[in-house]
Amino acid sequence: MPNHQLSPKDIVETVRVLRNRINERFPDAGLTKVCEELLKIAEQASERSIAIGRPMLGVRILSGCVIAAILIGVLVMFNLVKIPNQPIPASEFIQVVDAAFNALVLVGATLLFLFTLEVRVKRSRALKAIHELRSLVHIIDMHQLTKDPERMLWRDASFNTKSSPKRTMNRFQLNRYLDYCSEMLALCGKVAALYVANFHDSQAVAAVNDLENLTTGQGGKIWQKIMILHSGPEHNDDVQQVAHASRLSDGEQSEANSSSENVSPSTLRDPDEKSASDSTTK
Repeated sequence: MPNHQLSPKDIVETVRVLRNRINERFPDAGLTKVCEELLKIAEQASERSIAIGRPMLGVRILSGCVIAAILIGVLVMFNLVKIPNQPIPASEFIQVVDAAFNALVLVGATLLFLFTLEVRVKRSRALKAIHELRSLVHIIDMHQLTKDPERMLWRDASFNTKSSPKRTMNRFQLNRYLDYCSEMLALCGKVAALYVANFHDSQAVAAVNDLENLTTGQGGKIWQKIMILHSGPEHNDDVQQVAHASRLSDGEQSEANSSSENVSPSTLRDPDEKSASDSTTK
């Protein structure tokens, strides 16, 4: 039977490759450091997920000893209690019943606390790790927040103000930057899913689902920007830089007689992903 669980090694390797791609394309960008942090979290998640799924023998032994001591104490107490032969007044009987009920409630709450102690410890660790990923997701969103594709369509500098973000990328570079952000968001959801792969807790699963919904929503906004980026007409400098970047990334010789008019919008994709799509088409 095939194993449908996520492989931590594959996720870590995917994040590492993405970190290298970002570093090669944007070596001075802050997004590289964010992806480096995601790589560290992914490597820690591989170990944390195994620890969360592993039984906590120390907690189980401690809880078992405390539960045994409580039960022994209750049995000893019942043996020491002597029921008088004469009738008990109603006021004293009510007091005895009230005290016994309070004792049973206290013992029951203690037993419930000890029985669920291991699950709550694992849940606390998982939620803390998921919250760490949630913070990273918001950092990724901050990096793409000021990357406005409409400014690529309107190249007139008169539309800018003194506080407008500086335009340091061409359309091809902005496309790759936004695509990298989208990939990082998707990988954050995959890393979060590792924590509940072997730990089926309803609250932890709900936290992972919330994080995936957050990354999906932010990824949708990024793809809207990419669609806007492709909706405008191409410029000569974009075409030339795209062709040059394709030659550098593929490491292949380009034809000397190819002109900028032969460059289609599909060349805006990353060259390292183009070969994979071509093989799939074949």
